[in-house]
Amino acid sequence: MRRLTLALICVVGALFGVSSQGFARGPAPQPAPAPAFDPFGALFGGGSFAPQTSDGRPQAVAVPREVVAFEPKYAPGTIIIATNERRLYYTLGNGQAIRYGVGVGRPGFEWAGTRYIAHKREWPDWTPPAQMLRRRPDLPRHMVGGLSNPLGARAMYLSGTLYRIHGSNEPWTIGQAVSSGCIRMTNDDVVDLYNRVRVGTRVVVTR
Repeated sequence: MRRLTLALICVVGALFGVSSQGFARGPAPQPAPAPAFDPFGALFGGGSFAPQTSDGRPQAVAVPREVVAFEPKYAPGTIIIATNERRLYYTLGNGQAIRYGVGVGRPGFEWAGTRYIAHKREWPDWTPPAQMLRRRPDLPRHMVGGLSNPLGARAMYLSGTLYRIHGSNEPWTIGQAVSSGCIRMTNDDVVDLYNRVRVGTRVVVTR
């Protein structure tokens, strides 16, 4: 009887040990799900999406806007575009301005001068000018405004020119010299600037 009791105790002890190990381990850890790609975050300059060039190199990423010290010689509400810096400044007064990252004209398409905003458009249509169509006959003759439109969410048209300050559906090009003379911004930044300026706002483009 004593032997039977000892045998039962050993069996119960062994089973308890196996169960305890199972509870201690718990369920096997599951791999974390891959983060979902957010096309709208990429489009509007947010998220961690980093497009690459054809040879695999990462493209430039957009520059966050910020309030910075700025020379006070320009009246509040003036836009200054420093093409060599690839930055746009909107003056606030008191020696401050909002600084935005921009894309500017590629070599051969740089320009400078003083203009003003002639008109503004939300989700503008795009009709490539004749000069651009001669260079790029593959371009559409007209595109309605929308997410796929290269002018992006907003456009501010500069007097006496074919140029605009506009949004972009290619936010990774901000900070580069890639355009045909227009000033590109992320859609988020161009909406912010659009809401601050009015028709007649002075625009100074420097090289």
